[in-house]
Amino acid sequence: MKIKFLIFIFCFQISLFAQDKTEINKTLDQWHNAAANADEDIFFGLMINEAIFIGTDANENWQLKEFKKYALPHFKRGKAWTFIPQQRNIYFNKNGNTAWFDEVLNSEHMGLCRGSGTLVKENNQWKIAHYVLSILVPNENVKDVLKLKQSHDKDFTEKENK
Repeated sequence: MKIKFLIFIFCFQISLFAQDKTEINKTLDQWHNAAANADEDIFFGLMINEAIFIGTDANENWQLKEFKKYALPHFKRGKAWTFIPQQRNIYFNKNGNTAWFDEVLNSEHMGLCRGSGTLVKENNQWKIAHYVLSILVPNENVKDVLKLKQSHDKDFTEKENK
């Protein structure tokens, strides 16, 4: 009898994770679509109040209030940015109330990028707590990219060390 019960619990847990995975995919897809359609209410509504967004520039490490200040002018123009998910992996903590993910995105203005982050379940809804956007650089092109960003890196480092 114990084995049947344990099997039932295990199957139930797998079912919940599958359902949550579907919900997380839906949340992230809605979030990306809201940016493409400049729907700030949906976009920011899918983030927790303490959310953090880290962009591709070393200076882009924003709490939600700062990120809104940066992003709202883009939304007001009628189109913020468009990232189309190409691939996504989702992982859960053992309690099933926190998930982290990584995704490969495609965009016209930045090419292939990677998004990664954390979601938390808040009032039975998955919301983005932390999001990191990075540009994918093929290994054979890293030296060229390093040359391009050398002065920016130096300026940032000097500013941070003051």
